[in-house]
Amino acid sequence: MEVDKLGANAQTPSPNSDKLSVLIISGRSGSGKTSVLNALEDLGYYSIDNLPLSLVPEAAHKLVNESNIKRVALGVDIRSPRADLSNFAAIQQQLHNRYGEAKVQVIYVTAQEDILVARFNATRRVHPLMSQDADGIKNTRYNLPAAIKREVELLQPIASRADITIDTSKLNIHQLKERLRDQVGAENKIVINLLSFGFKYGTPIDADFVFDVRILPNPHWNADLRSATGLDSEVATFFADYPEVSEMSEDIAHFLTRWLPNFLHNNRHTVTVAIGCTGGKHRSVFITEKLQRHLTQHLPKELTVVAKHREKSRW
Repeated sequence: MEVDKLGANAQTPSPNSDKLSVLIISGRSGSGKTSVLNALEDLGYYSIDNLPLSLVPEAAHKLVNESNIKRVALGVDIRSPRADLSNFAAIQQQLHNRYGEAKVQVIYVTAQEDILVARFNATRRVHPLMSQDADGIKNTRYNLPAAIKREVELLQPIASRADITIDTSKLNIHQLKERLRDQVGAENKIVINLLSFGFKYGTPIDADFVFDVRILPNPHWNADLRSATGLDSEVATFFADYPEVSEMSEDIAHFLTRWLPNFLHNNRHTVTVAIGCTGGKHRSVFITEKLQRHLTQHLPKELTVVAKHREKSRW
């Protein structure tokens, strides 16, 4: 990275600053910092882990000002040089001056000591301070509890200036993500993939819901429509003569309209709804397109509906 050309007191207007969010993630080893960064990435943040603290202002500048990335989460931990950790207040102030205090937040992740010990024992990981104390000078090389306590002391400059402290001792990954969403004000968004397919080529293995529309009249047996697809108007005209086509489409639409919004509270980011007929060319394609139009109008704005046709290359 290039040396930061902006002084500590220089404030640079960032694009769309009302949507800007710069997060500094730190905390105790084993507390779940990486899980926090992964969860923030799912919530739309550009996340970088294990960044030396002295490079945080420079990284933020490149991402926000040069790459126009509005949501940034930068992870720092005990592996940063000791001088950097003790200088955290100055680095935080530099970010405040540049982006505004309200746009910069420090999240400190922690957990109870017995929980941390249990996590290290379960994963057989070595605490960073144990590996750094190769000569045993700090009495942490073979002493996990001592390493954990020493880490608290070293991270105190960050912990004392944290805007948000999260104790993960009793949180599962879903609860952690819900907590983060509430704390940083991120909206949960889901992409609903409506996927037409042909049963003769196999059922999609990633489908959350599968609807079989093979009981509907099949345009394939009409010689004039055999080369057409469910995207063509003449196929729509054909289906218009059969009320059961509209009835099935409406029944599926009612079910999906009722239940898909519930996934907003289930920490999901994609839901795949597969609609299958024999070859994936007429019935499933027509129903998929019709559902896409209906759901786009009737589902909450946080759900984006996309129509895809798996067998399109076979048409």
